[in-house]
Parts: sequence; C-alpha cells; structure tokens
Amino acid sequence: MKQIKAFIHRNRIADVVGALRGKGFNHLSIVDVKGMLEALDEKERDYSIELGIEAIIEVKLELICEDHCIEEVVAIIREKARTGQSNAGWIYVFDVKQAFPIE
Repeated sequence: MKQIKAFIHRNRIADVVGALRGKGFNHLSIVDVKGMLEALDEKERDYSIELGIEAIIEVKLELICEDHCIEEVVAIIREKARTGQSNAGWIYVFDVKQAFPIE
C-alpha cells in the first residue's frame, strides 16, 4: 500500500476530489495548510505573521491506495490540479508498512 500526499492550490481541490471519487478513491483527507506555492493572483497572497514571510493557503490532500493504483492517482491529481504555472504543487508517495482498522 502507498500513501499519497499532494499539495495543491485551493481553487483546484474540487476538481481533483471529484475526479478521484469518480474513479472510486473515496478515503481522502483534505486539510488547509500554509504553503510556499506561487500565488495565482492577489487574492491568494497573504503574509504569515507566524512564519514571517509571504505564504498562501494551499490544500494538502492525502489518500491511501494499493500499489497498482499509484500511476492512476498521480495522473488524476496532475491533470486536475494543473494551473498553467510551472510549479502548481507537489505529489509525494510513501510506503505504508501496516494499516489497522478502528472498530
């Protein structure tokens, strides 16, 4: 199993989630985070007092999938999160050694 984390612009998350859910990937976590992606416009620009620098609110998307699904998930995220910028976000893939249900 793999854990996929993607950091993308907030205005792209609805399309990404819709496409993933449409392909059966329903166990998603979505969290707003402060990040360093280049702002798409002035509305995205913000100054973080905690960090002491300009930052934007971006989205961290997390999901777990089987190894054979990685290429499909990454392709969906790359297509739907695209903004036209050269750096519209990042996708990371991690090994999951064990998973246990909470019952």
